[in-house]
Amino acid sequence: MTVNADNLYLLLPGIVNGIARLYAAEHSCTQIEALRIVYASDLYPQLADESTKLWHLGAVALYETLQSQKTN
Repeated sequence: MTVNADNLYLLLPGIVNGIARLYAAEHSCTQIEALRIVYASDLYPQLADESTKLWHLGAVALYETLQSQKTN
């Protein structure tokens, strides 16, 4: 399957879940709280934009990006 702007939405829930699991473990919060934080972050629109190719990155790299965006 070739990932493009028309089908990226199929990958996003799994990617976001991976980031949220890391966030919840690191910040001692629930998975739901972590999901809300990821979806409300500056990272999510970038991740949802296929042209950024952020979906290529793993959960750890994306979590680190989320953390760096929160501190800046």
